[in-house]
Amino acid sequence: MPQLSNESFGSKAPKGLPHEVEFCSSCVISNQRPITKIESKHVICDHKQTTRFVDGVCDACRWANEKEQIDWEARETKLNALCDSHRSSDGSYDVIVPASGGKDSRYVAHILKTRYDMNPLTVTWKPHLYTQIGFDNLISMIDCGLENILLSPNGAIQKLLCRLAFLNLGHPFQPFIVGQRVVGPKTALKYGVKLVFYGENVAEYGNRIEDNYLPTMDPSLYTCYDFNPGNTDSYMLAGCSISELIDNYCLSFHDLLPYQSPSLSDVKDAGVEVHYMSYYRKWVPQENYYYAVENTGFKPNPKRRDGSFSRYAGIDDAMEDLHYFLQVIKFGMGRCTWDAAQEVRTGKLERDEAVALVRKYDQEAPSEYLPDMLEYLDIDEENFWSTINLFRSKHLWEHTDNGFQLRHLVS
Repeated sequence: MPQLSNESFGSKAPKGLPHEVEFCSSCVISNQRPITKIESKHVICDHKQTTRFVDGVCDACRWANEKEQIDWEARETKLNALCDSHRSSDGSYDVIVPASGGKDSRYVAHILKTRYDMNPLTVTWKPHLYTQIGFDNLISMIDCGLENILLSPNGAIQKLLCRLAFLNLGHPFQPFIVGQRVVGPKTALKYGVKLVFYGENVAEYGNRIEDNYLPTMDPSLYTCYDFNPGNTDSYMLAGCSISELIDNYCLSFHDLLPYQSPSLSDVKDAGVEVHYMSYYRKWVPQENYYYAVENTGFKPNPKRRDGSFSRYAGIDDAMEDLHYFLQVIKFGMGRCTWDAAQEVRTGKLERDEAVALVRKYDQEAPSEYLPDMLEYLDIDEENFWSTINLFRSKHLWEHTDNGFQLRHLVS
């Protein structure tokens, strides 16, 4: 892995993260985890607002404790009433479920169909680089009795945006997340469906605990990309304005329309509601996995993915390995931290077990799909690693004769 001089490494690192690093005393995440919010008509990770700690415990762990006090039977009653109010009488689609084919989305779609007598349409925003197990799981989700639309944006443009997001932001998944976030409401508008169901609120993992108190997604999260030909300077994608993408990369306005969100007024006028299943049913990812295996034919990865011990989460896109590795680079926490933390909160791991796993796997560089990533990003390996090093946060990493080392490790 090429090294950079002390003067150049970290020159693109996130700004505004807390200088003092604190780890949750209950799980294994730190106060470096940024909060997702809307700023400048763009869904971003706000580095100046990070996961809140109260008496040494993060909001996600505090929420895990609060969930134990919720009357889930009362929530079930609310879910039944919600479905009753949207259920179609003629067999037409009555709920849209954005679904990768992974354990969580197929769990949501399947229980809506079989337990609540709904007629779901699943919709998938195509990954960058399908893994074989990911594609097989998409097909098995369809074969288990769920209808699906695979929305595939122009592949050449998806590659370009991924490359630019990697080079400019150290976040190759950023354009994908935009598309994934808007695909549900856009499909609902297209088919005249008023109910959209996502799986869990991101607050389950460290956004403000208060976000969990409402069943619906903040509409600004899926209507904030409603750009039009007259305001392309104001909207950012992959680290460029829409106008820059059009002028500098020979794209047309039409080329970028898959990433355009519906407007807030369109959503309100159509009466579309976007709900979280985690509000109505206690959200336990490992239990979702067991359900998906038993009821929908879901299959885990044959082996653990680079950077973690897990075999069942985030396995459909080869580029996810790079996405999580860059979180280690920027925030000192990677794939294993996220996997271990949620399993501590749900009682599947003890904290000392999670600490050992994080220290063993979290900094593991992506290797299995590295040749595919390099080809997809159109970059050689030396420039690939040099780019990654630009995003290392200096207060988290030190550059020694033995390479880069994290200054702070969970213990």
